[in-house]
Parts: sequence; structure tokens; C-alpha cells
Amino acid sequence: MKLADKKRSDRSGVPPLKALRKRELLKQLGLGWRLNGKGHLERRYTFKDFAQALTCMDKLGAIAEAEGHHPDLYLAWGKCKIEIWTHKIKGLTESDFVLAAKADLAFEPFRAAA
Repeated sequence: MKLADKKRSDRSGVPPLKALRKRELLKQLGLGWRLNGKGHLERRYTFKDFAQALTCMDKLGAIAEAEGHHPDLYLAWGKCKIEIWTHKIKGLTESDFVLAAKADLAFEPFRAAA
């Protein structure tokens, strides 16, 4: 099953993923995802203008609400950045990777125009 097809799992009491599992899941995501210096999932998206970046940001926000999982989102002219981790455990769970895959689906309509 693809990550984007999975549902959010309950993250309470779930330990952070081990390094090997994080690397395995990272390989399943689209290009551009990385683990930043804090160990969070991060990706930058580019757009042709501010309006497209804002529209995608709105889509990302709707996905976050539906998942009950809220990443940090950063918006600027022609670009946005998403940073994902499970705040409660101060680490990554499989649900973080599921949210990342769903973020890529939200970006897909903008890819050709960027």
C-alpha cells in the first residue's frame, strides 16, 4: 500500500521511529524530502507565483486538518516549505511519512506550472 493511501494511526504512546525505518520510509516519498538537522521531515515546493503557493498552502492546511496532524508551514513568494514531525513524542512516526506523501499529492497539480 502506498503511503498516501494509508490512514493516520494513533500516535499516543508510539515511540519515535528508528533510523533504519526512517530511511526506508524516506525512500518511499517523492524527490525533495529530507530529514533536516532537527530530525524532522522537510520539503520545499516552488511555484510560478505567490497565488499558486498560497493555493497549495491552503490544500496542505485542509489535509492537515483532515488528518488531525499539523505540520509547520512556511509561505513566501513562489515557494512554501513544510516541516513535519510528531510534536508529542519529539520524533517521527509512520503517520508523519503518510502526511508527507499526501502533501506531495496536493502539490502535484502545480508541478507542471512551476
